[in-house]
Amino acid sequence: MPRDHYSELQAFLAVARHQSFTRAAAEMGLSQSALSHTIRGLEQRLGIRLLTRTTRSVSPTEAGQQLIDRVASKFDDIDIELANISALRDKPAGTVRLSCSDNVAEAFIWPRLRPLLREYPDIKIEIRIDYGLTNIVEERLDAGVRLGEQIDQDMIAVPISGPVRMLAVASPEYWQQHPIPQIPQDLLQHSCINIRLPTYGGCYAWEFEKDGRELRLQVNGQLIFNTVPQIRQACVDGFGLAFLSDECVASEIAAGLLVPVLEDWCPPFPGYHLYYPNRREAAPAFRKVLEALRWQDL
Repeated sequence: MPRDHYSELQAFLAVARHQSFTRAAAEMGLSQSALSHTIRGLEQRLGIRLLTRTTRSVSPTEAGQQLIDRVASKFDDIDIELANISALRDKPAGTVRLSCSDNVAEAFIWPRLRPLLREYPDIKIEIRIDYGLTNIVEERLDAGVRLGEQIDQDMIAVPISGPVRMLAVASPEYWQQHPIPQIPQDLLQHSCINIRLPTYGGCYAWEFEKDGRELRLQVNGQLIFNTVPQIRQACVDGFGLAFLSDECVASEIAAGLLVPVLEDWCPPFPGYHLYYPNRREAAPAFRKVLEALRWQDL
């Protein structure tokens, strides 16, 4: 294939990765019609259909998936090598793409990246807020953040926090009107604010542990959200209990806006880790981000 057709392959990989012409076009800075024309040209030159298109979705054909399996990693290697060239510059440059939840971005990612970005203005950061167990390889992300117990064994995992624990909290106004629970089962009589996670489909079950005994409760209440900040605000506003990680509510607890209960049922567990594929060599910009985010137990 002539070298000027490489851009067609990149366009195809973008559409297959996003399973959407709209999102792929936005990523590449093209119009949807131009992108569609590019894909059609590639298919005509190869003499085979690479994508199955419906009114609602786009997915690779068998031939398309075979092409993805053979060339996607090679484009990744090219990206890494190009980024490594930036090591010859005075300062590292390039884009680092991360996936994490909003509370992690707020508590751990952004505070540590602020000084890095000021020191290295040629480093660009893209943060994707995501509550699902995203496949960072398929999405062509450089890294993601998960709790240590959720990371696949074929990934490199670097701690970015110490141990964390979940806390059941509510506002002082809420506790003035409701009895304080003594055991987790008492929460079934309370108004609880739920979170719906895309990975599970349903609402997250609140998990407790004490003296080797583990409990998982499906609680109920007026409100269900799919992001943490709204849960925290509704809790502060007195609409019920929330079950959030300690770093999410530390300032609210310190300010007296939220009061934790059942703390003896909320033991710590391994905290957040930045994880990324075990590649041959990381780009200089990514190494700088990794150094900035790595947990220092001082």
